[in-house]
Amino acid sequence: MKKPRTASAAKAKKGRKTSAGRSAPKRLTKRPAKPPRRAASGDGGAIENVRATIRGLRAKLKEAQLRVAELEAAADTDFLLEIPNRRGFERELARAIAYMKRYRASGALIVLDVDRLKPINDSFGHAAGDEVLKAIVATLTRQVRASDVVGRLGGDEFALLLWNLSETDAKAKAAAFEQAIDELSFVFRGQHVTAGASAGVALLGAQSDAGRALEEADAAMYVRKACRRHEPQIRLVSS
Repeated sequence: MKKPRTASAAKAKKGRKTSAGRSAPKRLTKRPAKPPRRAASGDGGAIENVRATIRGLRAKLKEAQLRVAELEAAADTDFLLEIPNRRGFERELARAIAYMKRYRASGALIVLDVDRLKPINDSFGHAAGDEVLKAIVATLTRQVRASDVVGRLGGDEFALLLWNLSETDAKAKAAAFEQAIDELSFVFRGQHVTAGASAGVALLGAQSDAGRALEEADAAMYVRKACRRHEPQIRLVSS
């Protein structure tokens, strides 16, 4: 006759089956860090292409900036006489007055008008008038300092910005300009021709305004021109 199993034996057998059915716990292992990705052989060429593109863009930007500077300079320069035009001269005048206000400097503005340019143009053509204007500019620039500015306001009207002159010196300088231009002589179509000029003065200082200074010098110039109307308008003498 078969003996019945005891409770402890049955429990032990059940425990063995349960242990055998379970899998052993996995051990946690730390994965090694991935090495940094090396640039592929094709990536180096792409980077160099980007750098070359950047260099090209920088070169084009520099060229554009130079071109803009050239255009700005051309916009401020008289194409015939290669001196500042009205826009360029007014800019120089405004800068000079700003300097005078800051450093208590002084100067003078002279507006000069050619007296007999229209009869020369009418008699001999505008090419002759251009020759007269070029000679006048050469005469003026020879009698001013490197720091002074000679500009063309338009047509036959010029302006000069002169530094550190008293009223007496400025008026003497204006008279010297008139005399030098009066003494110029030209020969057109076998005829001897002279021009002339009238000059007006305005003093510049810390309290000056560019617009008012130009108006003052221009008004003084017309007063001076009225005083010179007794002179011959143009002399045409056969050579």
